[in-house]
Amino acid sequence: MKRDLTTGPVTSTMLLFALPMILGNVLQQCYNLADTWIVGEFLGTAALGAVGSAYTLITFLTSLIIGMCMGAGALFSISYGKKDYKHMREYLASAFVLILVITAVLTVGSYGLLHKILQWMQTPKEVYDMMFTYVGVILMGLPFIFLYNYFAFFLRAVGNSVVPLFFLGISTILNIVLDVIFVAVLQRGVAGAAEATVIAQVVAGLGIALYSFLREPLLHLDKGLRVRWRSIVAIFAYATTTGAQQSVMNFGILMVQGLVNSFGASVMAAFAAGVKIDTLAYMPAQEFGNAYSIFVSQNYGAGNTQRIRIGTRSAIVLVLCFCAIISAGVWLLAPQLIGVFIQAHETQALLTGVQYLRIEGACYVGIGVLFLLYGYFRAVERPKISLLLTVISLGTRVLLAYSFAPQMGVQAIWWSIPIGWVLADIVGLLLKTKHAAPQINC
Repeated sequence: MKRDLTTGPVTSTMLLFALPMILGNVLQQCYNLADTWIVGEFLGTAALGAVGSAYTLITFLTSLIIGMCMGAGALFSISYGKKDYKHMREYLASAFVLILVITAVLTVGSYGLLHKILQWMQTPKEVYDMMFTYVGVILMGLPFIFLYNYFAFFLRAVGNSVVPLFFLGISTILNIVLDVIFVAVLQRGVAGAAEATVIAQVVAGLGIALYSFLREPLLHLDKGLRVRWRSIVAIFAYATTTGAQQSVMNFGILMVQGLVNSFGASVMAAFAAGVKIDTLAYMPAQEFGNAYSIFVSQNYGAGNTQRIRIGTRSAIVLVLCFCAIISAGVWLLAPQLIGVFIQAHETQALLTGVQYLRIEGACYVGIGVLFLLYGYFRAVERPKISLLLTVISLGTRVLLAYSFAPQMGVQAIWWSIPIGWVLADIVGLLLKTKHAAPQINC
């Protein structure tokens, strides 16, 4: 199941490693789509808007956890490429303790501030109670989100992208089945949808943790797994930057969600459906960017700078071609795609959703390149540049949306998103050209 990313044909090695990651995210997005469809079909537009808005909030809350696991995974991968297993074990133990503590603080704090958060998001009265119920249950799953992502990034760092796919697949299938039972059969409403999600997260988190401890020698306790203060400091400095990048990204999205909410439940429902489709459309480029990042980090640790250059050229060509094809498909099929989630009589929500998809669908190349830039700078120990690009992208989005939406309507929100992508791409490409040959820290 393991794949050595420092040897063999560059393009095929990256693609074969990326494929399970892409399939895993496809499964996850298929669940999100199924969840959206089940809620919209059985609970109505108001519930769809509530769950869609709650999804944006939960994504923000989990982004710090996932981002820190991603940053720690980059250090795992660099150490693995260097074959420095002693320091890698220290990183593994220290990252686990550090991120677990942060997860606990985030969970407790989110419970305590939930009412204030929903008020800040300008949540309409007709969906407030449903959002509070849904988010309150989902927060119970944060520790298991940590478990799954920590061990998934560890396994990918050592070249194993298949096992995380296996456990994610089990979780996704279980989630969809429980969604149908809890929402459609038992009629537990949005609470049932949240309960189904948490149960599936428990299974995935505990399952991948047990597998990793049993099957991966680097995690065996007799191999010297120790928490070191120096490793905690290194993990904290690196992983919190990556976590901050993910948090800033999703904080910007959360601010946009708050602006969308101010336009009412119909626009909320359109945005919820559109974002689900949007995310699924460019998701393979996102996961390929993550796989490319692991490819770069292993080769960075091994000192293979020429292999990094070849891989980067291949990655850019692949992402540009994929995004161009997907953009054309989403633009053409926007009415049919939105119609899957929003009932035909909800004409205003349908029209708004189509408008959103056609604006975003023309611009996926922008986000595809940005995912590669994020992955590259994270892999060569420059995570602060990834954070800078995120601030540019999301800052532009929020600034333009809040400046022009009051006069121009929701269309200004939609256009602000690709403009932010393009500006961040320009800055990132200029910085990458400047740092085209990274110095390897051996």
